[in-house]
Amino acid sequence: MPGEQATDRMVLRIGGADRVKFLHGLVTRDVPAPGAGLAYSAILTPQGKYLVDFFLLDRGDDILLDVKADFGPKLAQRLAMYRLRADATIEDSGLSVVRGLGNAPDGAFADPRDPSLGWRGYGMEGGDPAIDWDAIRVAACIPETGIELVPDDTYILEAGFDRLSGVDHRKGCYVGQEVTARMKHKTELRKGLVTVAVTGAAPVGTPIMAGDREAGVLYTQAGGQGIAYLRFDRAGEPMTAGDAKVTWNPA
Repeated sequence: MPGEQATDRMVLRIGGADRVKFLHGLVTRDVPAPGAGLAYSAILTPQGKYLVDFFLLDRGDDILLDVKADFGPKLAQRLAMYRLRADATIEDSGLSVVRGLGNAPDGAFADPRDPSLGWRGYGMEGGDPAIDWDAIRVAACIPETGIELVPDDTYILEAGFDRLSGVDHRKGCYVGQEVTARMKHKTELRKGLVTVAVTGAAPVGTPIMAGDREAGVLYTQAGGQGIAYLRFDRAGEPMTAGDAKVTWNPA
């Protein structure tokens, strides 16, 4: 079964008697019960914009947060800011992250965002690194921390968090919940992340133009496709991103 160690990840350990209650008031979906596997979630700004996304794993005695390594210290700092008098500890677990495709080995967990993303394991040995994860996530329109998901800018519903099981609209309050709920129930999304066909290539972050009007931004590309953030009312034909041709089929 192919797998590889994800060296760009950090795993925080949340302990203490109040750990579940503490996290529940911050994250965009319920903390999974022990034995329930991984959950995908995020913390937002009070204005409802994305700060950082991560995986949650309740091991019974503690909760692991699997986060992009560059964002780990910022996440720990943000959690410490909200901790106040809660009985909760925040520390680097030192655990490695291994991800792979095929049948999950013992002790690994299915990636909750999409079946094509395989499994994730903690404190395990890695395997074959020859997996093109960008191609997989572009085909499934899975945004990546710090690329398609931009702190203080991205709205998680425009990034597809409903589809990725990253938000629960039935849970109680969390930071940024009011804005997210209003977007869900009172407005129709006019912008968002989609997979587009790309002929040629362009640097990540290249504006997408529809004639003389900016229609969006092109991000990760692989295998003749790309993830784009589009304004749907401007996403007509033809579209370009630098020297690349961009085509979107909303069907």
